[in-house]
Parts: sequence; C-alpha cells; structure tokens
Amino acid sequence: MDTSAITESVFSLFVIILVGVYASRKNIITQEINKGLTDILIKIALPFMIVSSFMFTYDESIKANVLATFYLSLGAYVIMAVISIVLLIPVKNDKKIVLHFANVFVNTGYIGFPVLNSIYGYEGVIYGSIFNLFFVIFLWTYGILLYKGKLDKGYLKKEIINLLFNPSIIAVIIGIVIMLFNIEITGALLSSIKSIGSITGPLSMFIIGAILSKVKIKQHIKDWAVYYGIVIKLIVIPVTIYLFSLLLREASIAVYSVIIMTAMPASAMTSILAESYNKEKEFAAVIVSATTLISLITVPMMIRFMSLV
Repeated sequence: MDTSAITESVFSLFVIILVGVYASRKNIITQEINKGLTDILIKIALPFMIVSSFMFTYDESIKANVLATFYLSLGAYVIMAVISIVLLIPVKNDKKIVLHFANVFVNTGYIGFPVLNSIYGYEGVIYGSIFNLFFVIFLWTYGILLYKGKLDKGYLKKEIINLLFNPSIIAVIIGIVIMLFNIEITGALLSSIKSIGSITGPLSMFIIGAILSKVKIKQHIKDWAVYYGIVIKLIVIPVTIYLFSLLLREASIAVYSVIIMTAMPASAMTSILAESYNKEKEFAAVIVSATTLISLITVPMMIRFMSLV
C-alpha cells in the first residue's frame, strides 16, 4: 500500500476544506448555500459517483468481494455498536446518546467516498457503497431509535418505503445491475455520469469547511467527554475492527475499504438529529467538527498502521 500517495490524497482534500473555510468566513458560502450544496451532494453528485464506480471491467474476484463486503460491513456495524456501548458506560445522560450515534454512524458521504476514491479508485467506491447501504438502513431505524427512545407506530413501514427511494440506495441497485449483467455504457452518457460524480470530492470538502468555520470549540475545551469520545471514535474502534479483520487472513481492497470507512469522523447527521430532538446539540456539533478535523491526521495514520502491521 503506497502510504505516501494516500497522505498526498488526504492532504489534497484538506486543502479544499481550507478553501471551504475561507469561503464561509467571507460569506461566499452562506448557510442557505451550504444547505443547497448538501442537497446537490446527497441527491445528485454522490449517487452519480456510486453508479459511475460500477462502470468498468470486472473480474470474478471483484464480484466475489462485492458479496463479501455485505458481510464485512454488517459485521463492522455490529462491532462498532458493541464497542461503543461498553466504552461509553462512564458517560451520562444525552452526551452518551450523541457519542454512541457518532461512533456507529460515520461520515460516508462527505469524506468516506472521496477518500476511498483517492486511494483505491472506483473499486474502493464500490465497496464503500455497500457499507453506505447499511448506513442508510440503520440510520433511519436504529439511529432514530437512539434519539427518540422509541419508534412511533407505522414509522418503520414508512421509512422502509422511503429507503427504497433514497438516491444512494437506488444508485447501488443500478450499479449492481450494471455489474451483474455486464451492461456497457459508453460515449456521452458515460462521460456525463462520470463528470457529475467527479464533483463529489471537492463539493463535500467545501461543505465540511463551511461546517468547521462555525465551530466554537473553546466552549467545550475542558469537557473530558469530548476527548474521550474522539479517542474511541477515531482510534479505538478502527484499530479494533482492523484486529478483528486479521482473523479473516485476507488483505483485500474490500477489507481495507470497510476498515477505512469505520475510521471516518462522525456523520453530520449526529449534529442534525441532535438539534432536531434537542439532545446536546452544541456538544454534537463539536464532536462532528472535532472528529472531522482530527481525522485528517488519524485516517492517514490508520492507513499507514495497516500497511506496516
């Protein structure tokens, strides 16, 4: 694994984040514009990137890895949840809810996909999209349950219907159909799909930069729960999952892609849902921002660790 290339790729994303911070500070990216950019990312750019990732010549090993990634991703989510429940026993009240959500639900869309694409190309995005499939499913079931405490009657049925129309889910289904039936897309259509998908990385980094520019971390600098949560999220969980992966005795891009996804910072939904349900919303914003910023150091370190062990 070429760690110098990985470090360079992540640093490139960091530079784009700084541009996003600058644009937000200068009021070029306002709150309304950032919301619009987020909608474009989630509903258009990311789905196109997922579909385009399935558009290349496959060998049987990649097809087998796609199937294996379903099991790997499910296992990773179970491990993340169990580790989080055990290690967050000392944390009390709503901060425990926020940290547990942050530990389980990682930033797949804004950071995960761009990082995988910069390291492994389209093949990494394919495996990441399977991981993201479980993210979407668990987010609107287990994730909502964490914040609400219970699910209303008929909620689950409604969300299952909504899941079927989620742009990322639809993109994964289209991609799998393309792969299974060896559908060849060429010419202007292929170029258009790839061009739209290619804006995912820069766009997501602009959004992260705008979020980071609004952080007032000084107000929480003495809160031990912030540091404790960051260590669990960015170090303990990915390292533990990596150690579990050694039992598989397989060092494939599929395995590494899942591990890298678990090393991503807390999902922006941590903050969004905390605000929606009034659960330590400022604390949640700090966790999202702090894990995002520190992940720029821990993710390359984690990848380098995997390459050395």
